[in-house]
Amino acid sequence: MKLAMIGFGQAGGKIVDKFVEFDRTAGTNVVRSAVAVNTAKADLAGLDHVPERNRVLVGQARVKGHGVGADNELGAEIAEADIDEIQGALDEVPVHEIDAFLVVAGMGGGTGSGGAPVLAKHLKRIYTEPVYGLGVLPAEDEGGIYTLNAARSFKTFVDEVDNLMVFDNDAWRETGESVRGGYDRINEEIVRRFGVLFSAGEVEAGGAVAESVVDSSEIINTLDAGGVSTIGYASETVETASGGLLDRFSEQELDATETTNRITSLVRKAALGRLTLPCEVRSTERSLVVVKGPTDHLDRKGIERGRKWLENETASMEVRGGDYPMASGDEVAAVTLLSGVTDVPRIKDLQGVAVETQDNIETIREESEENLDGLVHDEAEELEALF
Repeated sequence: MKLAMIGFGQAGGKIVDKFVEFDRTAGTNVVRSAVAVNTAKADLAGLDHVPERNRVLVGQARVKGHGVGADNELGAEIAEADIDEIQGALDEVPVHEIDAFLVVAGMGGGTGSGGAPVLAKHLKRIYTEPVYGLGVLPAEDEGGIYTLNAARSFKTFVDEVDNLMVFDNDAWRETGESVRGGYDRINEEIVRRFGVLFSAGEVEAGGAVAESVVDSSEIINTLDAGGVSTIGYASETVETASGGLLDRFSEQELDATETTNRITSLVRKAALGRLTLPCEVRSTERSLVVVKGPTDHLDRKGIERGRKWLENETASMEVRGGDYPMASGDEVAAVTLLSGVTDVPRIKDLQGVAVETQDNIETIREESEENLDGLVHDEAEELEALF
């Protein structure tokens, strides 16, 4: 699947930067264009792989290149005001070569959570290609303002994109892990999962050809469910002649039945294991499974059995699947895309935060008005006493 990726804000820019690195290393040529947008000059300077000409600094007149300080309302205002500057970079995108746009942003900060929905709305107005979002939710220990920003902007982002794929930091942070180390590892996890999904079907000249191809149309049809999506991933190392674990795929004796069972097991692990956004799998509207690995270790019967299992597990008739053969490699991996999920505890929590905040805002306003009335009344009494 050929994509134009736009990273909005610090987190979004870093993830897109990592995607470009992954794409070059894997040689998949999925990222046809990469753009990074930010209000902080230092964040743009810290990128390694997004071309400098595609790094757009917005809001210079208001924040002087120092960022918006987690103020997502200001981030949205700047995106609205400077949308033409962003469009200037997008004019270089080879639209005839892409299948979709992907807007990537952290939902807790100010620039990304405020600006990403604005950009998505603009893209949908200008272009006919699908516009998808990749939103990263903040961990609860990152601070109340970040949770509040995510609660405020989440629904807006969902409404403005054709589908919002979500990664929840709260489900992936590890105890005792430093913030920087945690973000670096999480970004690797994001790119690994989404990179395998988007590169499926992108076969280079002379590359292995899939028995059941998962091309861009399969991914687009799955994401057409709209709403929110989550990704599952599981992998096992291929044992080589030099040795390895006995409970893993063996290169020495390829037993068809064993390979079928192992692939089916991988699909189960991917769907029921650690999802990018934990959810009730049965609330999935559409899904897709891709199994990647060395050609000799991919079994069509196993992939079909895995697809059938996912169909039963999600109670959905729209389950697509296929293989992603590699000429070489040391692992077999399964990726599951669960699209249109509705039973998501984290989203319910965010909605609760948004409602509670709105209620508190009204209370604060009422208290402020009462305090103001009290001050006016006291001042009037003091004036009467003086005269």
